Amino acid sequence: MGSGARRGLGLGYGPGLVEASGGPRIAPGDRQQLGLLNAGIARIAGLATRGQPPNIFTTLGRHRGLFRRWLWFAGALMPGGKLPREDTELVILRVAHNTGSEYEWSQHERIGARAGLSEVEISRVRIGPDAPGWSERQELLLRAADEMHDGRRIGKELWARLATHFDEVRLIEICMLIGHYEMLAMTLNTLEVRPEKPARL
Repeated sequence: MGSGARRGLGLGYGPGLVEASGGPRIAPGDRQQLGLLNAGIARIAGLATRGQPPNIFTTLGRHRGLFRRWLWFAGALMPGGKLPREDTELVILRVAHNTGSEYEWSQHERIGARAGLSEVEISRVRIGPDAPGWSERQELLLRAADEMHDGRRIGKELWARLATHFDEVRLIEICMLIGHYEMLAMTLNTLEVRPEKPARL
């Protein structure tokens, strides 16, 4: 049984999810802790989603300079990357599942739907690349997320298959996208950042 199939046996998030009993380890910052600029960025992000300032912003924003540099880098991958948004969101959702990141999943479940992924596709991400219904391109992206999660690299066979669908620039982006969201998930899981309540429509 492949790693994708193993991950699909359970419901909910992937094997890395650890249920937290109390509040976050580092509480979201207030205006004084974030500074005027970071507080403004968080507020604008909340307005854009018609909800509260995202906890990821108000938590990471407490490290003021690092937050802003991270935001530029993250934005270059999503939404500023060269991959189609549907591909990007598919990869991020699989990373969220693999890492057990409740925060990443809850955020990108909504973002993925806005980017064009169907409800069925989003649910199928949890089953993995062996689930029926994926295009070859989608299957390869999911396998790339799984191989990098399991072995910290993409193997020769899968790389050759990916290269039939993506040019070298986009292959670099796939690696950076997976690596970034793995890093982010580890941070969110460790800090026990809580998902926000869904915004009212």
